[in-house]
Amino acid sequence: MQGAMNVEFPLVGDAEIDKKVNEWQQWDKNEKTRGDIYSLCLSKDMDKLRKLLLSRLKFGTAGLRGQMGPGYSQMNDLVIIQTAQGLVVYLEETLRDVTHSNGVVIGYDGRHNSRRWAELTAAILLNHNIPVYLFSKLCPTPFVPFTVLHYKCAAGVMVTASHNPKEDNGYKVYWQNGAQIIPPHDKGIQETILKNLHPWDKSWDTSILSTSERLIDPLHEAMDCYMRALARDMLEPELNLSSKIEITYSAMHGVGYPYMVQAFKAANFKPFVAVEEQKEPDADFPTVRFPNPEEKSALDLSIETANMNNSTVILANDPDADRLAVAEKQSEGDNEWYVFSGNELGALLGWWSWYSHRRRNPDENPSQLYMMASTVSSKILKTIAAAEGFNFIETLTGFKWMGNMAAELQGQGKTVLFAFEEAIGFMCGTEVLDKDGVSAAIRVAEMAAFLSNKGMTLKGKLHELFSMYGYHISDNSYFLCYEQPVIERLFGRLRTFSGSPNTPDRKAVLPVSRSSQMITFTFDNGLVATLRTSGTEPKIKYYTELCAPLTEKNLKVIQDTLNEMVTEIISEFLQPDINGLISRSS
Repeated sequence: MQGAMNVEFPLVGDAEIDKKVNEWQQWDKNEKTRGDIYSLCLSKDMDKLRKLLLSRLKFGTAGLRGQMGPGYSQMNDLVIIQTAQGLVVYLEETLRDVTHSNGVVIGYDGRHNSRRWAELTAAILLNHNIPVYLFSKLCPTPFVPFTVLHYKCAAGVMVTASHNPKEDNGYKVYWQNGAQIIPPHDKGIQETILKNLHPWDKSWDTSILSTSERLIDPLHEAMDCYMRALARDMLEPELNLSSKIEITYSAMHGVGYPYMVQAFKAANFKPFVAVEEQKEPDADFPTVRFPNPEEKSALDLSIETANMNNSTVILANDPDADRLAVAEKQSEGDNEWYVFSGNELGALLGWWSWYSHRRRNPDENPSQLYMMASTVSSKILKTIAAAEGFNFIETLTGFKWMGNMAAELQGQGKTVLFAFEEAIGFMCGTEVLDKDGVSAAIRVAEMAAFLSNKGMTLKGKLHELFSMYGYHISDNSYFLCYEQPVIERLFGRLRTFSGSPNTPDRKAVLPVSRSSQMITFTFDNGLVATLRTSGTEPKIKYYTELCAPLTEKNLKVIQDTLNEMVTEIISEFLQPDINGLISRSS
């Protein structure tokens, strides 16, 4: 509703709702979201008002992520202001000196409101005399943690919802170690947010952005340093330059294109072929159903472009360029493509990280080297580590755990080569302590050029690894479930299931969270199955992997066994029909 700024909101007759309506009227200065709440009051939509105003988005280890719209339970200007105020107070309570001397990094993607919310956050920090490194243009998420470390900042903020639907946005926070926040910082920030809900006098005023000498644009220096670090890591740059492989790249309507252009130059590759329809940022993601390169149809335009340009490798980022999908043409003369799973790419990039490091450091003791994966990801790195002598660590799901573990290991003088999660997230080295789709893309391109020079393909190398270390075959997917009681009942039943629990005493091996569910089953034949809820989407996810012994070389037998067991796990454990679950393909 236009003109809602000066209109008195009508009461709806519910004391609790009316109190929050009056609060919203006083605090919100965004005409659109004020108008939305005003209209709901006029129509006395009690259910909607109760949902929007009587609950609020909780700040957790993923920061904030949710649908954009009015009310405390959605992403909007007022919720961002309250969050930024809480962050400022928490930083001043815990890292006051470094906060005021070294400042905070802020980046944003191309979604609706991302720049606006980055600027609101910057203004609140500047008004508290905190230096701000605000990117002047859209940037990949990994550039924020990279810049935090480069300038030794107290924290970083990235406004993004990654690969979520276009209706969503998010607010991701990094700590001074360059990794995403984990407990106790998430709880501490949430508490300070709740103590600072009333907008401060200048919180809506962004005019300081045009006058403050404490506002710095880190784009040029961060880009230069990032690209130089990438170039230093190339094993054989002259081989990259002479490579005959044609590569097609998609930015998936996100931020990646100009950064990937520079990355290809830095790594000595000839230019890639861009998917023109997805090259520029577009917050509505018009050519894809979901802006997630993991989804089956998301690479359709990439494959079409690759076929027209005789490309044999496809690289695709998600909209904030922290994830990477890869596909490879299977033979000359036909248009059959193989899309690698995150686990398969983890195996390939893990091998390449190990091989490259050993080439550079042939005499180094591998006992000081580490790789990591999340608990729902393939165990292939664990198998390779046992065979080659380096260390493997398994963490909870999410790069917040792997990034912080990497920082801890570095502090002990250890070297972290690689970390990954099955959801196409890869951390190659420790320049960025988070998943990074830009550096991962360059590593895949480098690996493909190296293998091509030896007459091999990516898929051929994958099967060679399985032949050396045993087949690790995965089947991962999800069901949608919008009812929390159904989720609680389903997981409650699994915890008392008649089969063997994951541990003899039924105690969790990894840290537990009250906000999410996760159970892992290990079977006698080498199958590991994990069921968990998503922290950012209404999904029940299942992850299965059959780790076959080296003696079993028949891939069809392994695949048939996995398929049969996954079917039974879905039927017996998840019970989709009984629980009203919606399958991924629906």
